Amino acid sequence: MTIVYERPKALTDTVTHYCPGCTHGIIHRLVAEVIDELGIEDHCVGVAPVGCAVFAYNYFECDMAQAAHGRAPAVATGIKRANPANIVFTYQGDGDLAAIGTAETVHAAARGENITIVFVNNAIYGMTGGQMAPTTMPGQITQTSPYGRDPKLAGYPIKVCEMLAKVDGTTYAERVSVDSVKSVKNAKRAIKKAFEYQIAGKGFSIVEVLSTCSTNWGLEPVEALEWLRKNMIPYYPLGVYKDKGASE
Repeated sequence: MTIVYERPKALTDTVTHYCPGCTHGIIHRLVAEVIDELGIEDHCVGVAPVGCAVFAYNYFECDMAQAAHGRAPAVATGIKRANPANIVFTYQGDGDLAAIGTAETVHAAARGENITIVFVNNAIYGMTGGQMAPTTMPGQITQTSPYGRDPKLAGYPIKVCEMLAKVDGTTYAERVSVDSVKSVKNAKRAIKKAFEYQIAGKGFSIVEVLSTCSTNWGLEPVEALEWLRKNMIPYYPLGVYKDKGASE
């Protein structure tokens, strides 16, 4: 029998803890496929965040480190500088990266650290029960914004790719989604490109992935995908925000 679809070698044979309909599993698989295709498993190191993906170290066959909340870019910097031959990536959600970890992220970019960040944006705090996040959109209802986020009270969302594209040390910043087959394929292309840039020593790269949170959005999985298309993509447009590495 011809095998047409199988688990990537860099992905463990483990039942995940994620909620039904969560797209973290898709993104994990894409990262694992890229690790396999580039043949870097034996010298690849991932850094897990605090948040829904806190157990990411259970799902990847490469070496993994656990960072304190928001500190993944700082931990990744240390791992990379201690052994530049390592291929180092962080896997972070919006609460981890865009709230408590904002400083670590911006300064890693400013220094041009040769690391790769996979940033999962679902516009809400998932693990802690659905509170407003730095990426929660104006008017979006959460546990702590029951009447919708009011920019006059809570300020505006942080658009991470747009912000980091303005930082001189950033080499590559792209926003993708995993709401359809076409989007998933594009997301994999972007993640692979970010890893390839690191292998080539081109510097700091980030791929922002728009993701669903069916549980805290209060939607069925298919409805959540539609909600992402209707609400998130217009506010967080997909595309390349910076690609300095293409000309190097």
